[in-house]
Amino acid sequence: MKRRDFIKTSSIAGLTAACAVHAAEPSVKLARRSYGDTGIELSIIGFGGIVVKDAEQDHANETVAKAVERGVNYFDVAPSYGDAELKLGPALEPFRKDVFLACKTGQRKAEGARRELDQSLTRLRTDHLDLYQLHAITTMDDVNTVFADDGAMKVFIKAREEGVLKHLGFSAHSPVAAIEALNRFDFDSVLFPFNFVTWNEGDFGPQVMQKAKEKGAARLALKALAKTKWADGANREPYEKCWYQPVTDDAETELAARFTLSLDITAAIPPGEEELFWKALAIAENFKPLSSDEQNAIQRLARGVEPIFTART
Repeated sequence: MKRRDFIKTSSIAGLTAACAVHAAEPSVKLARRSYGDTGIELSIIGFGGIVVKDAEQDHANETVAKAVERGVNYFDVAPSYGDAELKLGPALEPFRKDVFLACKTGQRKAEGARRELDQSLTRLRTDHLDLYQLHAITTMDDVNTVFADDGAMKVFIKAREEGVLKHLGFSAHSPVAAIEALNRFDFDSVLFPFNFVTWNEGDFGPQVMQKAKEKGAARLALKALAKTKWADGANREPYEKCWYQPVTDDAETELAARFTLSLDITAAIPPGEEELFWKALAIAENFKPLSSDEQNAIQRLARGVEPIFTART
């Protein structure tokens, strides 16, 4: 068996250990899993701040409250998500002490990163972030810049010492950049696209999964419900918040979500479209690992589909 195939198979086959989840409070169906060895447990579905982007504040408040009521305790946002921070801050304020709030910065230099961190704290109405992440590390130049003497990591480390940041991580869209970042620093987590098409057709994901596990970094998943790229000129309604074409068929959506949740991850963040968030949450509330027949089915479903990312990305 080829090494990459072994990694793919073993990462899915180890479902007993990977999916040993911790139940939330008895009144909550949504399972939780450990965030590394921190003692923190996160809901297996996270709430991406894009869900409330451009929403009326009352609707954002209701959406967040409903998500919390159904067991979601992991929220993730970024300054680049339009007005999402401004909407999420007030909506989360009543629940802040009970949730794990993650944010990001796209700034690569220390000065810009500190400015963006302070802005996010103000917008999110909080005095600390549970997780702060380098956003979309993609190239080796990104990695070299953030770790330079005047790079963003200086701010991350200092802010953690101050108690402003509790945990440090990054998101990435490149296996090479992700692995290099993991080699340079003991990050608490990596937020990465772990998706049924990219995994099976793009060989994109298994190598980052393996490296993160070796380094003891928790795995957080993006793009679980992505399918392929939009065709040129395609009508993106009603999924205008998705830069990729999402899975929309109910049966395929269930398989796609369960594929990602069957991997050795802590949690997955669904697309920013509210409809897809609620779909993913409903699937997660009744989650069970893929059977061997379903593993074969998801591989067939992915076959011949153009991935949104490949290992060459």
